Amino acid sequence: MTARPSVLFVCVHNAGRSQMAAGWLRELAGDRIEVRSAGSAPADSINPAAVEAMAEVGIEISHQKPKVLTPESVQASDVVITMGCGDACPYYTGKRYEDWKLEDPAGKGVAEVRPVRDEIRTRIEELIGSLLSREPLDIPVQS
Repeated sequence: MTARPSVLFVCVHNAGRSQMAAGWLRELAGDRIEVRSAGSAPADSINPAAVEAMAEVGIEISHQKPKVLTPESVQASDVVITMGCGDACPYYTGKRYEDWKLEDPAGKGVAEVRPVRDEIRTRIEELIGSLLSREPLDIPVQS
């Protein structure tokens, strides 16, 4: 893992779950973690219910644009998190992969998206702890 860890969130449309996760990570980790998100079939715009749900907690994601998943974005990331949508992600050794099974907010109203938003926050807090709590070990090398 690099000195400044990087995380890539992936879902099919890159319009809901992955954008909310990226928004939470930017908000809670600041510049300590590099954040990316992408999708295998990106939508034209971010899900309005996801935008509204995040705005309720003071996080602006309306300016984000869905992006296409590329092998380069996976290679440039330390952690790749798929959002329970069965995406086929390029696999590279040395990367940490997780699949977060989360309800898809597509076609749902903001009231139905709030629980997904809140579950994502909990997972992001755990992720931040796992990425930033690792202190380098000062282990003497024996010959």
